[in-house]
Amino acid sequence: MTELVTFGETMALFAARRTGPLRFARDFDLGLGGAESNVAIGVARLGHDATWVGRVGADEFGDLIRATLAGEGVDVRAIPDPGAPTGLMIKGRRTADLIDVRYYRKDSAGSRLSAADLDPALIASARVLHVSAITPALSASAREAVRHAIATARAAGVPISLDVNYRKALWTPEEAGAWLRETVGDVDVLFATEAEGRLIADIEGAEELAKALAALGPRHVLVKFGAEGAMELSGGVVRRASPYRVTEVDSVGAGDAFAAGWLADWLAGADPDQRLSTACAAGAFAVTSQGDWESLPRRADLDLLSRPADGVSR
Repeated sequence: MTELVTFGETMALFAARRTGPLRFARDFDLGLGGAESNVAIGVARLGHDATWVGRVGADEFGDLIRATLAGEGVDVRAIPDPGAPTGLMIKGRRTADLIDVRYYRKDSAGSRLSAADLDPALIASARVLHVSAITPALSASAREAVRHAIATARAAGVPISLDVNYRKALWTPEEAGAWLRETVGDVDVLFATEAEGRLIADIEGAEELAKALAALGPRHVLVKFGAEGAMELSGGVVRRASPYRVTEVDSVGAGDAFAAGWLADWLAGADPDQRLSTACAAGAFAVTSQGDWESLPRRADLDLLSRPADGVSR
């Protein structure tokens, strides 16, 4: 039995060490990245059981993913696929302020995820199922896997969390919007930026957009404003959280951290103001270092952002 179940593609991540065009990069750091596994790590670090399911290549990168996630306390259900490689993610910094991310995931092991790879009993025993709109964009079989998981969770009374996580390299706004409009009525928790929310409902104004999205079915709508904080609409009440001011190093993964923080506090039974604050704090921690998940906080870290900053911890 687990508290959170999630699934999707996790890739090997090569991050260039020097700023400038990728063609001039000579040194790279090797790690991993994937929206759903980022959330699983974040939830595990905040004290809850998390399970990640996905296909990986029968290669060194697949071994890296399994070992890293297991080392972070995630229950890893990785399916080795000898017929396809682990996908790759290449991250460069074109300028000091512009990150360039490229994916090599066509026909990857992760894109071959199917409904048969998911354990219905695992989903039915969870306290929440978390999915992202990245997975249905990978392939027809991955899209069917998401549909199957959501149907299984609904039949078992398991709440469903969806992060829009729009990736323009995978599908068009029209394709993403059509799938999201078909799916959003089945979910309980929705995470989106304003731009992502407008893929579903083309409405200006954050509160008006959140109310339109909630009218489609979700009980909790989270609208993220990046460095400007976030908003939650739950039970007809709108709450806003101010951002934490930190020095941004790498913004990739901040949305996943936000979702992990919110879901962890939701699982813990925290009140709405507290879970929104924790979500913003987790997102702030995520941007403070290189990597998609490495800076995700543990419970003991959360109050660090509220302490007077003198630059030294003794």
